[in-house]
Amino acid sequence: MEGRHGDKLKRHYMQLALTLARKSPPKPTNFCVGACLVSPASSNTNEQGDGEAGPPLVTGYTLECPGNTHAEQSCFIKLAQQYSCTEEKLGEHLPEGTVLFTTMEPCVRRSVGNVACVDRIVRLKRKGGAQAVRTVYVGVGEPETFVGVNEGRDKLEKAGIVVEHVPGLEAEILAVATAGHVKDKEQ
Repeated sequence: MEGRHGDKLKRHYMQLALTLARKSPPKPTNFCVGACLVSPASSNTNEQGDGEAGPPLVTGYTLECPGNTHAEQSCFIKLAQQYSCTEEKLGEHLPEGTVLFTTMEPCVRRSVGNVACVDRIVRLKRKGGAQAVRTVYVGVGEPETFVGVNEGRDKLEKAGIVVEHVPGLEAEILAVATAGHVKDKEQ
């Protein structure tokens, strides 16, 4: 499935991630983000990447799990619990070709005591040391609100992970993501 997702399937899973983002409690200090991990077995596709979408391996959204959790982190926490392993060992359990859909580019910096989502993705390794998630689909880049320029995409690509933008939902994603933020009255 990796690299063969048809546009219809990509949009389906990005729409699912957006639906999840709406569940995130709006706060002025967080983006409301949704994410899902999808394996090749999650969809019935042909060589052109066309086909029917199936259920993802796991879904998550910002603040779903206890603590200041991000959407990707919530996915990893829940799936590690399901596999009875640590988050660090989760990559060994993921099906070959697993991809991540997230409404916003994964963060590269977090507040003290939290691991950035980019680092969480990069450390997901198969038993032989290969990346467990080799493609990340994003709806929008992370705005510069909290960390300045987000270098998450660059860090993922340097680790050999493909980052692909799924177009068409940007305005809706940003409206949901910033729901709890103080808006400038002149906008």
